[in-house]
Amino acid sequence: MSFDLIIIGSGPGGYVAAIRAAQLGLKTAIVEKENLGGVCLNWGCIPTKSLLKSANIFNSFKQASQYGIIINNIKFDFKKIIYRSRILSEKMNKGVLSLLKKNNIKIIYGKAKLLKKNIVNVKDKFGNETKYNALNIIIATGSKSINFNSIKNRKLINIINSREALLLKTIPKTILIIGSGAIGLEFAYFYNSFGSKIYIIEKMSNILPSSDLDISIHLKKILKKNGVIIKTSSIIKDLIYLNDKQCTKVIINNSKNEHEILYVDVIISAIGICPNTENLGLENIGIKQNNTKHICVDKYYSTNVKGYYAIGDVIPSISLAHVASYEGIICVEKITGLNPSPLNYNNVPMCIYTNPEISYVGYSEKEALKKGFKLKIGKFPFTALGKAKVNDATDGFIKIIFDKKYGELLGCHMIGSGVTELISEIVVARQLETTLFDFLKCIHPHPTISESIIEAINNADKKCIHI
Repeated sequence: MSFDLIIIGSGPGGYVAAIRAAQLGLKTAIVEKENLGGVCLNWGCIPTKSLLKSANIFNSFKQASQYGIIINNIKFDFKKIIYRSRILSEKMNKGVLSLLKKNNIKIIYGKAKLLKKNIVNVKDKFGNETKYNALNIIIATGSKSINFNSIKNRKLINIINSREALLLKTIPKTILIIGSGAIGLEFAYFYNSFGSKIYIIEKMSNILPSSDLDISIHLKKILKKNGVIIKTSSIIKDLIYLNDKQCTKVIINNSKNEHEILYVDVIISAIGICPNTENLGLENIGIKQNNTKHICVDKYYSTNVKGYYAIGDVIPSISLAHVASYEGIICVEKITGLNPSPLNYNNVPMCIYTNPEISYVGYSEKEALKKGFKLKIGKFPFTALGKAKVNDATDGFIKIIFDKKYGELLGCHMIGSGVTELISEIVVARQLETTLFDFLKCIHPHPTISESIIEAINNADKKCIHI
């Protein structure tokens, strides 16, 4: 069976690319070895946000008396919380199926392997193999969790990955989370909300090391206030599973270069992800990979072999669902002869759904200074914001960074309730090359959370009224 395009993987990159290809008239097929929607829909973005929503509601009930509402004996059903997240993923899985069928995209279930001459061999769950041919092939097989394997006797240790952390049957009393990126922090917030004692160990000097330093410092204060124990500049030296106590003894080398011992019930490895490029047959056709096994591509996602492309977590870009979707659209539009603009990776919004939320885009203060910019920086705390006070959500601030000479918007960093919904304003503004001076002409409604943005901009120009 022949196609204009075969896409391997149906995550946010794959299924979006398939639909755009169908819109542009390509006879398209998509190969999926597991569930439509990929990791994001089934084991990442969607189910985790469902869990975090449950945590937010539970925390709101615990604080209801502040609003004059009395609720006694608040309880939760952990099994139902997990069940809701799985049902939500199943519903969205069906939604992707409906979209693919609506666009007449052939869905092929099984494991794909690349063969020469643009042939894809697919083995189904029964072991049957079928060969398909396509003029173009996009690899969108996503990523998987990196296993924590620096300790030799890992088989004796109770370590789980992010997927397994979504399926626990009970709330552990104590959890150690290795890594303080988005995944580690979201699980820390979720399990801490329901009573687990949380330890976070991070080898870098700050948690969320990819963020602006001010965000990292503020988040650390909030987590500590909520009882989370954070150990930065620390590494695990040894793990010993104690059968008699049904827990793991963790030996840490801390920031003072001293050994420290913890006893925990569960360890969640959140040290990162790696590309799903094994057993794809890349070597059969000579597709180049870098030293981390990511596929090398150009700005339109062509590999070094004509007719083969790659998008999403399998390439060395930013591993986010919305990035993969955008890459898929650019790739397909280029294949069909359109002239899409390459993706500006410096204008990709990052969002973390802890409470308070975190979002940012563009340069951090440190990065902007390294680039040689002279800066105008404005900050506005939510403690001075009327709507935040009404919502009793004053933890957080907006930090916005401009080039001093021309007023170019270099970056924006937010921490606070609902800030993942605010960052899009900054993304659009940067795309349109909006300057500090343009922003000052834009009125924001009161009382809203969004007016904190214009307040921070006024602060950068030393015109802020409310602080």
